Parts: sequence; C-alpha cells; structure tokens
Amino acid sequence: MWEMNTKEFFLALDLVEKEKGISRDVIIDAFEHALVSAYKRNFNEAANIVVKIDEKAGTIGIYSRKNVVAEVINDATEITLEDAYEYKDEPEYGDVLEFEVTPKDFGRIATQTAKQVVRQRLKQAEQDALIAAMEERIGELITGIISKVDDRNAYIDLGKLEGVLPLTEVTNVDEVKPGTRIKVYIMRVDMRGKNLVVLVTRRDPNIIKKLFELEVPEIYDEIIKIVNVVRDIGFRAKVCVASEDENVDPVGACIGAGGARIRNIIDGLGGEKIDLIPFSDDPAKFVASALSPAKVYSVTVDEEEKRASVIVDADQLSLAIGKKGQNVRLAAQLTGWKIDIKIDEELEAQRKAELERKQAELEAKKAEEAAKFANKLDALAALIDAEDDDEYDDEEDE
Repeated sequence: MWEMNTKEFFLALDLVEKEKGISRDVIIDAFEHALVSAYKRNFNEAANIVVKIDEKAGTIGIYSRKNVVAEVINDATEITLEDAYEYKDEPEYGDVLEFEVTPKDFGRIATQTAKQVVRQRLKQAEQDALIAAMEERIGELITGIISKVDDRNAYIDLGKLEGVLPLTEVTNVDEVKPGTRIKVYIMRVDMRGKNLVVLVTRRDPNIIKKLFELEVPEIYDEIIKIVNVVRDIGFRAKVCVASEDENVDPVGACIGAGGARIRNIIDGLGGEKIDLIPFSDDPAKFVASALSPAKVYSVTVDEEEKRASVIVDADQLSLAIGKKGQNVRLAAQLTGWKIDIKIDEELEAQRKAELERKQAELEAKKAEEAAKFANKLDALAALIDAEDDDEYDDEEDE
C-alpha cells in the first residue's frame, strides 16, 4: 500500500468542490484514472488495473485483476484454475481475482502524473458544468458586448464564454459594432475545437417574447399572455396579446406610459415596427384588428373554409395589403385565417359621389367668393373714379 495524507487530500477535494462546483466523486474518479494511467505507462501496459482509495486508513492500493481461465493466453490479465487455488478457496472459471501490485516508489511517479491528468479532468469537468449551465439557458435572452466582427460573425463577450453571432442572424448589420452592448437569443452551445462557444441570434421570433417579458412586468407575471408572434424580420412584427385580468388592457400595458415600453422593445430589435393585436374569440373582430394599422369597414367569415372576406375603403386598401403584401400576409399568419381584401363598389361609388359633391360645393364657394371679390373691386374702382371727377371739377372752378 502507498500511504497518503488523507486529511489534506480530502480537504483539498472539499475546497475544489466548493469553489469550482465540481463534485468530489468527479475529482476522485479523475484521480483514480490518473493513477491507472501512471501505473500502466511506467510498469505494465497490458495489466487490468484498478485503484482502491481508503479514506479512513489513508492508503491507496493498485490492484491487478485476472480472470480464471482454462488456458492462459495473456498472463497479465488471466490465471489458470490451478494457480488460482493459491489465492482463493474453491475458485471457478470466470472468477476475477485481485492482486496488489503497488510498487514501492509508485507514490512519487503517481503524484507527478496524477497532478497533470487531474488538472485536465478538472478543467473538463468545469467545462462540462459550464456547458450544462448554458444548455439550461438555451432559449433565453442574454446581454453581451461585441468584442470583434469579421466577414462572417460577430463575437460577443458573455463573461466566461464567447458568443458567436453569425451575420446572417442579424436583421441590421449596421447595429453590429465592436464595443456595442447587444441583446441576443441563445440558440445552442457547441464545441469548436477545444473552445466552447454559444451560438446566438437576433432573428428568432422568440426574441420578441423575451424582450416583452423584460419590459412588461404583467407578461413576466403571466397577467398578460403573448398568444402568437409573427415577423417579417427586420421590418415588421405582429404580436397578439391577451389579458387574464379583465381590468388590465393588454395592448396599453405593452405600450407603457408615453410608449416607453414598446419603444424599448423596438430599439432592442433595431427599429423593427411592431403591431400590437388584442386577441378576440370573435374571428371577424380578430381579423380586423390583425390588419392594423389599416381601418376595416367590415369582415365576413366562412367558418368551414376558415376564410375571411374583408371590405375596406379605397384609401385603406394599400395600407391593409401592405408593401409586397406584407401586412395581410402577417395578419393571416397571426390569425390562421385566409384573408381576402376588397373594396366595396357601392361604398366606393358613394364615397366618390360624396367627394364630387364636396368638390362641387368647394368650386361653387370659390366662384361665389371670387364674384364677391370682383364686385368689391368694381365698387372700389367706381369710388376712385368718382373722387377723380370731383377733383377735376374743383380745378375748373378755380
């Protein structure tokens, strides 16, 4: 047996466990592996070695295991039944016998080797703990500082780890500058060579949910629920919200006093526009709200086809459809309804007639005002002519 200072050894284990958050079992396992490696490298590579640590006795033993066989092929790991009788009463084929093989000078060699291997295992265990901790945070929003940017990625200082933000996962490349604080969404944790990296994004739709949770306490407290989020990334998002408390306006709470909350969220998204849509069990009302900021005249729904026919004024048509169909597309994704948008021809005819009537009234009013102004000019001219005649008559009298 090789004697060791058990008290100091296990106190050291307690300290590492406390400071590094790595369990004693992991450290002891690493230590045992180190001793096995040291023995095989220095004494017998072929042996089947186990290490036994006796904490109370303060000893470590190195043991060689051999299987009881009929014919020995490898004497480093096998022993015949006849020879086994010297070490065990009534041995049987298949038994495993252990023989202590601790060398007298093994302590010095083992200690030197173990230090290096244990250090490696501790580093790996610490890294594993870090990976596990970060994997639990997948799907969270995290803030870091951009340390550098290359042609493909932005690298973000997250404290103990480095975040990698592919530029393809950024809505606005101009917002990615070294030294800038940035909120990112954790996608996954990967090993790149020997380095652990956290892959993050700015494009995942869930980033909006996380930003709302940060800015709107009622969402974090589950008083307000985000029903659905759809995005045209970098341009516009529609967020459907509902309140669990009838006294709490979900849209108003998300906007905040003076629009402070929604402004912070928009800034966090690099200026992406957000339409807040209140959820409704009434499909017609829900579809009409989803087409915001357009004003809808009427909505007729076909429950079977799950299709909504929407009527709007002509001046609201382009707003309802949106640039390249963006607004109606997002509204359809948000509600789950197919949406057809049309102008009411009768309504449009009435609107045009009303516009023509108002235009005619305006022209008539202008003509009337022009006539009045002309009459005033004529009167003024006549007055001037009369004054001129009086002056002429006075001159003749003189």
